[in-house]
Amino acid sequence: MLGLRRAAAALLPLRAGAPAAMSTLLVSQPRYAWLRELGLQEENPGVYNGRWGGGGQVVTTYCPANNQPIASVRQASLEDYEETVKKAKEAWKVWADIPAPKRGEIVRQIGDALRQKIKVLGSLVSLEMGKIFVEGVGEVQEYVDVCDYAVGLSRMIGGPILPSERPGHALIEQWNPVGLVGIITAFNFPVAVYGWNSAIAMICGNACLWKGAPTTSLISVAVTKIIAKVLEDNKVPGAICSLVCGGADIGTAMARDERMDLLSFTGSTKVGKQVALMVQERFGRSLLELGGNNAIIVFEDADLNLVIPSALFAAVGTAGQRCTTARRLFLHESIHDEVVAKLAKAYAQVRIGDPWDSDTLYGPLHTKEAVKMFLDAVEQAKQQGGSVVHGGKVIDRPGNYVEPTIVTGLPHNAPIVHTETFAPILYVLKFKEEEEVFAWNNEVKQGLSSSIFTKDLGRIFRWLGPKGSDCGIVNVNIPTSGAEIGGAFGGEKHTGGGRESGSDSWKLYMRRSTCTINYSKDLPLAQGIKFQ
Repeated sequence: MLGLRRAAAALLPLRAGAPAAMSTLLVSQPRYAWLRELGLQEENPGVYNGRWGGGGQVVTTYCPANNQPIASVRQASLEDYEETVKKAKEAWKVWADIPAPKRGEIVRQIGDALRQKIKVLGSLVSLEMGKIFVEGVGEVQEYVDVCDYAVGLSRMIGGPILPSERPGHALIEQWNPVGLVGIITAFNFPVAVYGWNSAIAMICGNACLWKGAPTTSLISVAVTKIIAKVLEDNKVPGAICSLVCGGADIGTAMARDERMDLLSFTGSTKVGKQVALMVQERFGRSLLELGGNNAIIVFEDADLNLVIPSALFAAVGTAGQRCTTARRLFLHESIHDEVVAKLAKAYAQVRIGDPWDSDTLYGPLHTKEAVKMFLDAVEQAKQQGGSVVHGGKVIDRPGNYVEPTIVTGLPHNAPIVHTETFAPILYVLKFKEEEEVFAWNNEVKQGLSSSIFTKDLGRIFRWLGPKGSDCGIVNVNIPTSGAEIGGAFGGEKHTGGGRESGSDSWKLYMRRSTCTINYSKDLPLAQGIKFQ
């Protein structure tokens, strides 16, 4: 296994003027030989259902830091999809009969297998998604942590025994797996979001069918190879964790497929709405994790030693491409100028560079299209009265780099402020009173994450209460991003209402039956009804 230093060094691009390799793909160049440790090659099958294959289009993925091609994946055709669904449904019959703690043991082994590859897999996340190396490793660690959590959960899931009003009767709740869980994930967390879903779904007794983002297909293939080996070593069907790499045609098929007992979708609100309508049309179940227009509110009594690093991480981390990224920063008017000055100074010190460089804090946007959206949003902010106090431009270097940006002077309800742009743009807004800023936090359509900075105990509990934040994640004196796996992750309104990972999110992957058992010789009816 590659060590941290070796893995990071192995990602360094070839020097300018160095002789070109026979293949233009990075996977075939000596510096990227570590990709072979993940079983990757120039062309990779993008379908797994117990065996590897794929008869669809060949798609090449690119490194966002230099826009060089890494390798290609042969995606699933609709025929491949059909075959994989059938195999996954058959595999579920085997998996559902295995006791939950035994399923948990297999998930534990998946976590251990990921641990063994954590640095090399984290390196692939940096190379293909573009996030910095420590975040790439951290994302794999998140999957590992969820596996650990799921192991314990496998011995705890179940329903209560309830008091029956009828003598000689038992009233219980029985929880069973839904069957086949479809998981569609986004480019920004190409490992962790699948982990949140699959580890919990598996211990609940479900089979999984995964479609990752086409631009991070190599990560999907590499993760599935690790899981497949564990399943095969345990002599259970590999199709329990099936993979279908593909585009919108595969995603649409999953949404419309009645055999998909639950569809978990992570992505934009726009596409999520389309998915929700298709699933609802067949009265199916969906779990939606969509957009976020997240705010940090800083009151006059806040500890600025906490505020500045928190706002910096929440707005700049992952180059502004987290669903929990802070996009709005509300500052009390008495401290506005001071905080803006300190924050601009902190922005100026952010180390921008190759995501695999251990000193780098800020890497590229994922695609060229994202760069265009960034520029469009900056221009709209200016047209609507905003002032760019830091950043606002494309960085002149290879790859999809833009300057982390701070915009001031906009009203709280400016159209661009109410638009989620998946880029590192922070809108800094003034407020006077608690009541108005709580309302401004809630006036956007999304409701994912929110945070206030204050020492006022009464204000903290008003923030947490019914007239406070309407988000699924409500924080105090910490950033909007960086959620722990032990809590339920998700949001309200246009964020979709889904919950993943911890707390009682496992219930979304199961169906509940209320069971009444008569162990007497009489037949009393509920509510005292006599029917004689």
